[in-house]
Amino acid sequence: MASAGCMPAIFLCRRPEASFSAALRERFRVLDFVASGEPLPAFLAAAAAAPEPPRAAVVTGGCSVRVDASFLDALPSLRCVVSTGAGVDHIDLAECARRGVVVGNSGEVYSTDVADYAVGLLLDVLRQLSAAGRYVRRGSWAVQGDYPLGSKLGGKRVGIIGLGNIGSRVAKRLEAFGCVIHYNSRKPKDSVPYKYFPNVHDLAAESDVLIVACALNKETRHIVNKNVLEALGKSGVIINIGRGSNIDEAELVLALKEGKIAGAGLDVFEHEPKVPTELFSMDNVVLSRHIAVFTKESRSDLHAHTIGNLEAFFSGQPLLSPVHADSVVK
Repeated sequence: MASAGCMPAIFLCRRPEASFSAALRERFRVLDFVASGEPLPAFLAAAAAAPEPPRAAVVTGGCSVRVDASFLDALPSLRCVVSTGAGVDHIDLAECARRGVVVGNSGEVYSTDVADYAVGLLLDVLRQLSAAGRYVRRGSWAVQGDYPLGSKLGGKRVGIIGLGNIGSRVAKRLEAFGCVIHYNSRKPKDSVPYKYFPNVHDLAAESDVLIVACALNKETRHIVNKNVLEALGKSGVIINIGRGSNIDEAELVLALKEGKIAGAGLDVFEHEPKVPTELFSMDNVVLSRHIAVFTKESRSDLHAHTIGNLEAFFSGQPLLSPVHADSVVK
């Protein structure tokens, strides 16, 4: 292991698991913002004034830090930003590109697990697995009889918003269930046989299920709004494993309360960790805490991938999973 003085410095903004922290500290001089307890401006000023200021940063969407012009001004030595998630809505990609700062993310590390989770959420909503489980645990089966029947997945028309690494994997899984796949993206993809819809409203109108799997940016914020929910209709179900702000959450709650759609499976929310309390009593809504990306296996893979991105940067090689301003999936 290299001595601390020889290690390149990195800025860290996340609470790393013990094994990940140890692996980072074996290779880098870690400037841990979260552990410091300091205000961000003071921490950045001290880091920038160090004899060897950090040239790379490891950030996550759940951190309070946004990598924008003011952040980059405060840490002018920075030349690489690695996000530990697939989403990069907390990073100003255009500003990074302008300053010559390369950006990397988790690549395809999470894609399989998130796709599995999306299918799980959909099955739960349609077949009412969680709701029926609560019914049994309350002792209601013996007293009130059978729980109401759910709806089958096979044959459903599924519209996917964002056919990137995750969306394409969701599509393949649902094809195996006999679903008909449609999609919306920035442009049609010649490599897939699915029907393309240039706008989300028309996609929703031709779908029984709408799955949100796109990145969050100015164009996709509230891409699912009141009109889209109404187009999905009373028998429609929506699944969100993208970002909470891809959906107008207030309109979603209202649509569920008024029966304008049939149900929802939500792993992400607009104001995390706050979740609208109206959803808690709805048996047709399945909720989870932004956990679709995490399995024991994916977490281990993420640690190795993040370190691989950093080592590639410090050795002058291309990042393992670079993200460019024009490459974010819609």
